Amino acid sequence: MKYLNQQEAINVDQELFNNYKFSVDQLMELAGLSTACAIHDAYNEATKVLVYCGPGNNGGDGLVCARHLKLFGYELELFYPKRTSKALYENLLHQCKSMNILILNQNPSVSELNCYDLIVDALFGFSYKPPTRPEFQEILKNLREIETPICSIDIPSGWDVEDGPPEDGIRPDFLISLTAPKLCAKFFKGRHHYLGGRFVPPALQNKYDLNLPAYPGHSNFVKLN
Repeated sequence: MKYLNQQEAINVDQELFNNYKFSVDQLMELAGLSTACAIHDAYNEATKVLVYCGPGNNGGDGLVCARHLKLFGYELELFYPKRTSKALYENLLHQCKSMNILILNQNPSVSELNCYDLIVDALFGFSYKPPTRPEFQEILKNLREIETPICSIDIPSGWDVEDGPPEDGIRPDFLISLTAPKLCAKFFKGRHHYLGGRFVPPALQNKYDLNLPAYPGHSNFVKLN
């Protein structure tokens, strides 16, 4: 299975949009649903979940994931510190609110974070380049100090997409790589590594030599470790 560098990840994404005519909201829904399903597979006894959402597509995946986790029966809360005015994200947030997902007004403390069963990290995706912006530094600092398991979507936030974690980076227990793993996934040491996003056309897989594993049956995720 191939691990993509940052430019390859961007290129694959652009080909899905331009050559295969997927829409952003379509891929976001598929990615967020596969993430929620994989989280349920790994943590089906958890109840209280907090989702951190960033301002880009990774945050959109998190909003979709939160909605589906709520439908799966989890107790959901959401922290979305830097929102965008784009209609897609406003609509996703509206959907979360309509399902009575609590939207937090401030970043929880370390002690408050340790009261959750799971933290979903949907802050930064494969377009991230360090250093981390000031408004997110306290969030990552708290996530480094908690005992609650962290579930990262595609890229653990604060990690270099190719070179992996900084010395003081977060250490997620769960990582779901979307479309194909990125190079930083080689540094992942947690218990649960999944692949999600069962939407890559065979011709695109062949062009980039992705060599993706087979998804079992009708599942939209596959466990890699």
